[in-house]
Amino acid sequence: MSGRARLALCAAVATLMASCALLPLVAEPTWLLQLVPLAAVQTGVGVAARRVPLGRPLTVAAQVLATLLLLTLVFARDHAIAGLLPGPDTFRFLADLLRQGSDDVSQYAIPAPLTEGIKLMLIGGVLLIGLLVDTLAVTFRSAAPAGLPLLALYSVAAGLSDGGADWLWFLVAAAGYLTLLLAEGRDRLAQWGRVFGGGPRPPGSGEPGVSAPARTGRRIGAVALGLALVVPLALPSMQGGLLDAAGAGVGAGSGDGGTISAVNPLVSLRDSLNTDNDRQVLSLRTSTDDISDLYLRIVSLDDFDGTTWKPAQRHIVGVPDVLPTPTGLRADVKRGKVTTTVTAADWYAQDWLPMPYPPSAVKVSGRWRYEPVGMTLVGDHGQTTRGQTYQVTSLHVQPTADQLASAPEPSAALRRAYTRVPAALPKVVARTAKKVTSGARGHYEEAVKLQDYFAVTGGFQYDTQVEVGRGPNAIANFLRDKEGFCVHFSFAMAAMARTLGIPARVAVGFAPGTPQANGTIAVNQRDAHAWPELYFEGVGWTRFEPTPTRGTTPSYTVPDSPGTSQPEDSLPSRNTSSAPSAAASPSESCAAAHEEPGACDSPSAAVVPAGGDDGPGPWWLALTALGALVVLAVPLAPLLWRTRVRGRRLGGHPRSPEGAAAHTLGVWQELTDSAWDHGITPDDSLTPRGAAARIVRLGGLDAAAGEAVHRVADAVEQVLYAPRPRPATGVAGDARRVIEALRASAGVGTRLRALFLPRSAARLLWTASARWSSFTTRVTAFRPTLRRASGQRG
Repeated sequence: MSGRARLALCAAVATLMASCALLPLVAEPTWLLQLVPLAAVQTGVGVAARRVPLGRPLTVAAQVLATLLLLTLVFARDHAIAGLLPGPDTFRFLADLLRQGSDDVSQYAIPAPLTEGIKLMLIGGVLLIGLLVDTLAVTFRSAAPAGLPLLALYSVAAGLSDGGADWLWFLVAAAGYLTLLLAEGRDRLAQWGRVFGGGPRPPGSGEPGVSAPARTGRRIGAVALGLALVVPLALPSMQGGLLDAAGAGVGAGSGDGGTISAVNPLVSLRDSLNTDNDRQVLSLRTSTDDISDLYLRIVSLDDFDGTTWKPAQRHIVGVPDVLPTPTGLRADVKRGKVTTTVTAADWYAQDWLPMPYPPSAVKVSGRWRYEPVGMTLVGDHGQTTRGQTYQVTSLHVQPTADQLASAPEPSAALRRAYTRVPAALPKVVARTAKKVTSGARGHYEEAVKLQDYFAVTGGFQYDTQVEVGRGPNAIANFLRDKEGFCVHFSFAMAAMARTLGIPARVAVGFAPGTPQANGTIAVNQRDAHAWPELYFEGVGWTRFEPTPTRGTTPSYTVPDSPGTSQPEDSLPSRNTSSAPSAAASPSESCAAAHEEPGACDSPSAAVVPAGGDDGPGPWWLALTALGALVVLAVPLAPLLWRTRVRGRRLGGHPRSPEGAAAHTLGVWQELTDSAWDHGITPDDSLTPRGAAARIVRLGGLDAAAGEAVHRVADAVEQVLYAPRPRPATGVAGDARRVIEALRASAGVGTRLRALFLPRSAARLLWTASARWSSFTTRVTAFRPTLRRASGQRG
């Protein structure tokens, strides 16, 4: 392995070792395994470009292009031209993914789930750092300054982690950097052919001196390593989501009894469902005897872009004394009035106020604001539900199946807003929706068929261990695997309803809790839930329940049922409902004075469920890396072949007279081929001296280059004609000087053609043709022998 290739390998290893400091920030380490082959391809492109050799800017450009192709293949191949080449749609998709990753970073607690956005930030960021390290250490031969991007990578990771194992990641990163420094020192010394002491020995000392480059590198390395220890300690404390080092998702905090720290109400979903300590979140007292419909709604997710479901960004106002009637609810639909008093636990800090839907009046203390479209209350200036007691008057809407079945079409604006699905949504989602609802006579029957498909007839299984993930294929994966929990079922049904033209959104909150002996109703962590709401003109937003064995089935979706909503006996108790964690940490909202439209933007909320196929597997990544290498190697094949041939002809140090003669002839062959590449076609009828004169004349070479050509030609004539050839020295150096002179005198187009499409590459075709002819000749000559042998056996 050459010195530069070894240095490039050490640069890649140093980057990967420093990136290990990012491992504590996310829940899964699989991103690092996906990163390794991508970093190897990026490094390999740099090694190949430097062997050509390309200029430094072109080497960096080739690595940037290779990195972009790799990111396109891994993250945006469905949005690329021919699945490989990035186009405008590719850059838009990657920008959206980075924006989603930024949202996730601000919302999730450490360790955060490995969403596609966070994965792109991790892998793309490390590849960028790797490119900087490779450029500084290998392309520009300055390994010591390459420690600065490594320091930045380590310092960011150390500043965000909880500090428990920072010393370990520091040792790993430091070992990688020192390996890079040693590799560069070895490469520099190897260029001189021996190890040397460099500077003078100190008086009276037996120690050898140290060269100035070595001293400079060691000093920079010592300063960088010292900063790596000091900078993380000096970083300011960052709070909230992934940047909150103390964030623990669900669980006790420090000092004040603990909080649930995620802003997103679905962030700690599986933690809530699988917790061993099912703590009480809310305590209710209500005026109704039938609690089967007493769902507590936190927020609605109505913006679906194919990758996420989230609340739309809307205007908020002060909380009115009497809330308006819900959109679309006619006076002839039966309704009752329910009064519910809610007391939140001291540890439960939620930005949104859990309420029965639809609310008609709310009495609550503190700084709260009202969002009219979703009919939700959101805390202002850090206001949360922690320890709050409030009273909600709500409507118990009881539509009949006939009223839903005869509902007219909603307005065009509402239908357009709530039936929008992205082009990236897999076609299987719409196909499955049409197949399941085949024979339905209207949107109501379609909605009931969808609910029954998920809850009863479709063979779906409730499983809290299934991963929640992102990606346009997430719903398709869920429909294939048929395993998930409420988030998967509600998101899938809402998306399928939209493909059928039914306005749909997803509600997040709590399913009905468990009655207690003292007359209260306890709502626990495991009661957190998500369900779809479908819009029917005249009734408004209507709850459906597709999650099997969880929640309560609405009475208006059960055939021949009365106008009540009693829970079904076949369903388990409500305290085991499917549940995203309704947890959130305090966060600042909009100021009371900011009441302009768009002044208060709701945080991005849920993620699309994935059925375990949220990212490419290792085999696919290996094939991707191989494919990228092939794609890069095919157009570069002539260049790589000429580089290899030139290195073989001009390299080596022959020790025998025969070897010296062969070396001289090889150098002459390389010189004439390089002249051919630059437009001077070889003339085999000329003597070496005549060919040299022709190259000097047609190549426009200066006197020094011309003398070098003739020295090589004289050495060739000695080999060809002298009885005892004189040993020739320096012919390889002369040939290199001639080649550089040919490049300097040629135009840009000629230089590029000589580099990427060398004419002398035709020798490769000639060699292949000659070998094929030789092979066919041998086969033809061997056939009579086979016939005679066959005749003798016969």
